[in-house]
Amino acid sequence: MPCIYIEDFHNNWYGKYSKLERVHSYIQWLFPLQERGMNYQAKELTKKEIEAFLEDETAKKRLVKSYKFMLDFYGIQLSNDSTGEVRRANNWRDRFDNLDRHTHNNLRITRILKCLGILGFPHYQAQLVRFFQEETIVKGNLYNVKESVLNYFISAVIVQQQRKELVEYAYKLYEQSECGPSGVISETITDDRRKRARHKQTEHYLKLRRASEAKTNKDDDDRNNKGAAEKSESSREVSEDNIFIFFPLFY
Repeated sequence: MPCIYIEDFHNNWYGKYSKLERVHSYIQWLFPLQERGMNYQAKELTKKEIEAFLEDETAKKRLVKSYKFMLDFYGIQLSNDSTGEVRRANNWRDRFDNLDRHTHNNLRITRILKCLGILGFPHYQAQLVRFFQEETIVKGNLYNVKESVLNYFISAVIVQQQRKELVEYAYKLYEQSECGPSGVISETITDDRRKRARHKQTEHYLKLRRASEAKTNKDDDDRNNKGAAEKSESSREVSEDNIFIFFPLFY
């Protein structure tokens, strides 16, 4: 079975945008989850593996490097390693165009967000989602990413308070985008248009609230089932693949 060390992958594939777009197996190795993905060779993470990862500083550094690697692919830059703040990279125009044309990347970003949450970087989640909120709602970019931001990216954030704040922030951005930069609806707008604008804002807000509440309910269910899951995982050893020592790469 052909294998490649993750450091070699980072070095040899960085900036190879066509290849990164075409190949679909690597994302499951870089960002493993406790659920199945498209790559059947990528194993699901277990509780023991997550615990081992959280104690391994080298593994965590590799995850951050993988995150920066993929952010570059999307035209984004991690501007603060401590807070997780992100901003546009110099190549953002071309990369945004690619992201908007290839919507399967929305699934990749959702996976990345989920992985960051379970492997010790929940503060990175909220910063990336906020970035996409501003780009899609305020600046009008990434039209084909917008629905995923509202329906999936926010729901992937594991800290309930952060998720609530993102919902409220999205509503605030919708208000501003409908009402203009000043946040005050122009007096020239008719009452009918005001009503339509408010109705649209309310629809988006309720949609976000429902998604957030559904995520909270799912978290509660997961905690209730945690005991059974831990028992089934206890017999499985920690896999080197899943703590980023090396991984097979198929293409």
